[in-house]
Amino acid sequence: MASGGKSKGPAGGEQVRLIAENRRARFDYTVDEKVEAGLELTGSEVKSLRDGVANLSDAYALPKGSELFLLNAHIGSYKSASVFDHLPTRGRKLLMHRAEIDRWTTKVRERGYSIIPLMLYFKKGRAKVELGLCRGKTHEDRRQDIKERETKREMDRVVRRR
Repeated sequence: MASGGKSKGPAGGEQVRLIAENRRARFDYTVDEKVEAGLELTGSEVKSLRDGVANLSDAYALPKGSELFLLNAHIGSYKSASVFDHLPTRGRKLLMHRAEIDRWTTKVRERGYSIIPLMLYFKKGRAKVELGLCRGKTHEDRRQDIKERETKREMDRVVRRR
């Protein structure tokens, strides 16, 4: 789940260090839009993320008032924090432009979208999360995805044999 090396990330050409990825999100949801957001974190949370102790499997974002919060994202405790440690699944404020927050909030409230974190990474020393504006997949959508994946594999096999 955690990767220590640098790789090209969600922003394109800039170097990022991947901390955690939510692979289940792409199976359960259709991602319509993506956006990068900052996170409001405590010191022990940042240190835990540097150690790669994070899990996004059940995480989601919800609008509260005029802000967005990341909920259920598990950032493990930092062993050396002692008294100043954090709660692993506390709500964390997402740092985005007001116009983006308003636009995504209306889509969530009116059209039935969900905001799901797709990956958590460090970019230029700052913790960032890539959020997806997602719509839940139906059983038929999942079957269609499996069918497309199988056909692609078959085509690749045929090309390799020749």
